[in-house]
Parts: sequence; structure tokens; C-alpha cells
Amino acid sequence: MRKAILHLKQADPVLAGIIDTVGPCRMQYREPVFDTLARSIIFQQLSGRVATVIFDRLAAAASAGAVLLPEAVLALSHDQMRACGLSNQKERYLRDLAERTLAGHLKFDILSSLDEEAVTEHLTQVKGVGVWTSHMFLMFALRRPDVLPVGDLGIQTAMKRAYRMRQLPKPARMEKIAARWRPWCSVACWYLWRSLEGDAVI
Repeated sequence: MRKAILHLKQADPVLAGIIDTVGPCRMQYREPVFDTLARSIIFQQLSGRVATVIFDRLAAAASAGAVLLPEAVLALSHDQMRACGLSNQKERYLRDLAERTLAGHLKFDILSSLDEEAVTEHLTQVKGVGVWTSHMFLMFALRRPDVLPVGDLGIQTAMKRAYRMRQLPKPARMEKIAARWRPWCSVACWYLWRSLEGDAVI
């Protein structure tokens, strides 16, 4: 991580200021398994606090223990999943994820050997899993150091604020700014999220 921080501070004075303010990088990683992708689906478009409550209720209802398994998700009734706080749409997404995992269409054990584009193609076969979710999985489960989630509102907002833009940046502008960060875009993004002082922190 020290190598990444040194590179980012030397490459971008604006980001260097953010790094000095935020302090040490403490990215929290998860395992590249069903549980992690299920969690990502639940967290879509929700605050971290609300999503955590829903996930914990789901895990308790499924008697999941340490890790949520696809069999446990499919064993829950519609009423049980709704009681956890899941919308009908997210219930469908989680059931599709569980079914595809058990059928062998989704193979978590091969993801570490795939490039970013192939991982995204593999994951987005699941209903409700888009490019943003794939980017989060790449960053926090597969620990890829150079992911730039151009569709993330938090990153857009942080860039707009830090680089004093009038509007949220488009992907092309974001890529241009991030070019100097490579090969450490994931670390840079963590600092951008942190710069929002809890508004959209991962």
C-alpha cells in the first residue's frame, strides 16, 4: 500500500491533499464468494446503515452463521425475505443469483483468473448485477488495484468537489483525471469516497 500512496501523492497534487487529510488507507476486503455478491446486491441504492440491517436480518433468517449460502437463500419464503426488508425486486435478484450459482452458471472460483472485462461479463449474467456491482466486486473481493468505477455517484461527486468542476464529470473526464493514478485507481477511489466525510463511504 505504501507504494500506491507514494505514487498517487507524487502523481496528483489534488489527491495528495486528500490523502494527507484522510490519513492511512484502510480498505476492507471481502472474499470473492456468493455471500459477497449477495451483499453487494442488497447495498445497491441504499445507505450503508440500512443495507447492513437488511443483510443481517437475511443472514439470521437463513441461519447463515458466518457466510450466506445460495441454498439458504432459496429455502426462504417470499414472506420471510420481505420481513427482512428486501424489496420484491431485490428478492428476485437474490434468488436468481442463488439459482445461477447452484446450477454452475456462476463460478466464483474462476474469477481471480479472469481480466476485468471477463469478470464483468461473467457477473452481469445475474439479474440486478450491473457494471457498478462488478466494479465493487473487483475492488473489494478480487482486490484489483486499478479499477475506476465511472458510474459511481460518490466518485463523481468527490471528483466534482476536489477538482472544482461545475457539473458531475462524464466518464471520459474521469478517465482523463485518473490516467495519472494508474495502476492504483482503486486506492485513489477509496480516498475520494473518504473525502466525502461519510456521505458515500465504502
